[in-house]
Amino acid sequence: MRWLMRGRNRGLAVTTLAGFALSLGCIAPCSVAQNADLSPTVQAYVRVKAGKVVLTHVRMIDGTGAPAVEDRNITIENGKIAAIEAGADLRETDVPRAPGITVIDLRGRSVMPGIVGMHDHLFYIARPNLNASKKSEEPLLTPQMTFSSPRLYLASGVTTMRTTGSIETYTDLNLRNAIDTGQLPGPHIDVTGPYLDGPSFFLQEHFLKNAEDARQMVNYWADRGVTSFKAYMFITRDELKAAIDAAHKRGIKVTGHLCSVTYKEAAEMGIDNLEHGFFVNTQLDPEKKPDICPDTEGVPTILKMDPAGPEARDLFQTLIQHHVAITSTLPVFEEWAGPGRPPLRQHVLDTMTAEARKDYLILRQRQAGPAPGKPDMAEVWKRDLELERAFVKAGGLLIAGPDPTGAGDVLPGFGDQREIELLVEAGFSPVEAIHIATYNGGVFLGREKEIGSIAAGKNADLVVINGDPSKNIADIENVEIVFKDGVGYDSQKLLESVRGRYGQY
Repeated sequence: MRWLMRGRNRGLAVTTLAGFALSLGCIAPCSVAQNADLSPTVQAYVRVKAGKVVLTHVRMIDGTGAPAVEDRNITIENGKIAAIEAGADLRETDVPRAPGITVIDLRGRSVMPGIVGMHDHLFYIARPNLNASKKSEEPLLTPQMTFSSPRLYLASGVTTMRTTGSIETYTDLNLRNAIDTGQLPGPHIDVTGPYLDGPSFFLQEHFLKNAEDARQMVNYWADRGVTSFKAYMFITRDELKAAIDAAHKRGIKVTGHLCSVTYKEAAEMGIDNLEHGFFVNTQLDPEKKPDICPDTEGVPTILKMDPAGPEARDLFQTLIQHHVAITSTLPVFEEWAGPGRPPLRQHVLDTMTAEARKDYLILRQRQAGPAPGKPDMAEVWKRDLELERAFVKAGGLLIAGPDPTGAGDVLPGFGDQREIELLVEAGFSPVEAIHIATYNGGVFLGREKEIGSIAAGKNADLVVINGDPSKNIADIENVEIVFKDGVGYDSQKLLESVRGRYGQY
């Protein structure tokens, strides 16, 4: 695994309660109340902006895991959910006459909480001179996708994201601030510091020298405003322990895509989160040595770990006792599920540059079935699905994100939607999958009282979907409007703005 690693637009009936009706497709910033705190760049993608908005006759999927509720009116006011009531037809006479009140008829649409993406990135993995044999020249590069990624996330329904490993950390910090002050469009960002790692794949990383170096790195970046850290594959136990202790002194959580350190070792050190489901745990790999990442990178462990067996039960107990969340990142592994996976999706290909699209189609060419003498990766895939489901059943906190770096057709936003679809393939119901990708992320971030579910008083971070993902999870791709802090963004306009650009900037 040393890879490292549609929205459809239809007119919605809208009444702006100053006495005239509009098609929502025509509502641009010029048609609704303007706020000086949103730059012209952001306003160009605003579809609904008013002091008060009423979403009428929606199907509400509240993010708690409860069944969808039909025919609700959701009132948004001053960036918050002000009320949720039984559906009713609202007219000009039904509400106080005041400028800036907008009523949107959403019959046939669903509303769910904004996605909380817990393994997202703002960079792309480039492979110089990749050829038909899937060989490229060193070094691998990670150009920053500062323009395209935030727009893709927001357009796809991601309203809060964690970068889960940063290459250009100053860029990420400045981008977060520009989004939060209304200068650029994008989701709220939990900025993870630079990777905490030993000698690794990317020349753009800092390679840790020892535990003191790890401690200093954590404190340096905490001083500059990062809000989480990620340990990587070649970190030692001493370095990881030093990083965890330093981060916890600052009130900051640490996650890890580990290999040299096992899941049990990391949990007992106090790590808060582990990435990639159970794909990368190396504790049962025959070649595993202390502080060394074996070439097998966890494959023997996952194949040996029967979800109902003693090793899995012991691991689950350790993780749960130490309050360690697991991040499901199924899209980046979907190629292992078998031929034809992941599905070829034209709207994803359209977002890539010509070079990124060509590279993707080369990398997509997989051998059918296991290679002689090699493990069957389809069995590895199935086993992780079983382990993730068993972990949740045992009481563990599962959160979600796709690890989108362009590899494996995993792009920002689109990958977050695909993660929810694959959680359903893993055996979760659609509303359970949405719960994992929304509310559970809020719980991990300590923000479940603000984000992750739909309730009066919470942030108005909402996704309007054409269809019913509580019954057909593929409808999760049909995003029309994304409300963040009560401002409704036009999904299709955001997607059009980055068409053909991902892989370049």
